[in-house]
Amino acid sequence: MTEHVLVFGVGYDIPARMRAFGEATGQKVTTSVVCWPEHLAKMDDTEEHQRIVVLSPDASDEEWIAMARAIDAVERVTRIGSFYDDCRPQAALVAQVLGLDTHTPEIVELVMNKYAMRQRLAETGVEATASAVVETPDELRSFAEAHGYPCVVKPLTGAASKGVSIVAGAAEAESALARASGTGSDARATVEEFLAGAQYSVEAFSERGEHVVVAITRKYSDPVSLVELGHVMPAPLEPAQTEAVTRHVVATLDALGVEFGPTHTEVILTERGPRVIETHLRTGGDELWNMVTDATGVDLIESQLQQILGEKVLPGIRATLDDPDRNGRSEAIWFAGAPERGTLVEVSGTEAERPGAVTLNVLGTPGTELNGLQNSFSRLAWARAHAATAEEAVALAREAIDGLAFITRVPASHGELL
Repeated sequence: MTEHVLVFGVGYDIPARMRAFGEATGQKVTTSVVCWPEHLAKMDDTEEHQRIVVLSPDASDEEWIAMARAIDAVERVTRIGSFYDDCRPQAALVAQVLGLDTHTPEIVELVMNKYAMRQRLAETGVEATASAVVETPDELRSFAEAHGYPCVVKPLTGAASKGVSIVAGAAEAESALARASGTGSDARATVEEFLAGAQYSVEAFSERGEHVVVAITRKYSDPVSLVELGHVMPAPLEPAQTEAVTRHVVATLDALGVEFGPTHTEVILTERGPRVIETHLRTGGDELWNMVTDATGVDLIESQLQQILGEKVLPGIRATLDDPDRNGRSEAIWFAGAPERGTLVEVSGTEAERPGAVTLNVLGTPGTELNGLQNSFSRLAWARAHAATAEEAVALAREAIDGLAFITRVPASHGELL
């Protein structure tokens, strides 16, 4: 049997892995892609796809459907592949039109629209976190007067901590809204009550509406920008805390109607118990998918592509997690932030000796214009480490980052002229 997977957005190495899986199992797997222009630079296998159709991010739903129908007319599409947030609404819409399985448009909207997610969790009794959609500074201030400062303002949809602010007082309302609306075409933003407590992310996998939590990660974020600076898994939690977080995430996925695939859910463990920050219909970024494999033996990407191709994967995931001979270990990653201003000239300290358990990756290149820690993409380096305990792994990763120095060029300022 031949499977033809229509991939939406960037797939990185997943389409190649799908084709390789087909070869290994004696079936032919072909791939086509519908994407935005910016995704082309992230493809390493352009010549291996049957066809690539590039559409503007502003293309209408009708155009996406027309292009998908045209591809389907040439080679019948049997599966839909949507692996990241970009183009996921279009993938859901096309799948519905072609009669194929993927997340429905309704589920995608509930997950991607942060206010809609809050409403659904409240309606189903999972949790009640105050939130609202605001468009003006006065609306934001009215929410804060009712629910208190600080509060959190973020784009209505989005990821990677883009456009997120903590608002401590009324004077910051205008700048917070400008930051949130600057990430897209929607002038609206969502404002939420501030949740205090340790932060965690939960990697889970679902099949036919059944959910298995694969790993819980302790995450550390910058207190101002909320950009994540470090992760360690498994999270150092008490058994009762692990059970509470697991129970809450499963209830969240049930409430949102998630039926299959990987999910990445961020939570805060407050005095009232776990509360959801947001969830995504994908694996976590920041190398988390690789860390999960190294810490648990479960390959979330491989599980996802096999499931898309019709394989049942949850029994294998459970067997791996329950294997008494599995050698679990702690995995950590730590990031370097960015200076507030200047041009990056050089990164020093990369050649320093470090334990074999540590891997360093420099993200910033000479010539990069620096503007502080604005979002996940403004970080300049990361270090990954593994060790017997979470504390040791974090210490190794932080030590590697602390050994770096960023040499920058800052133009002389003449100040105001009289």
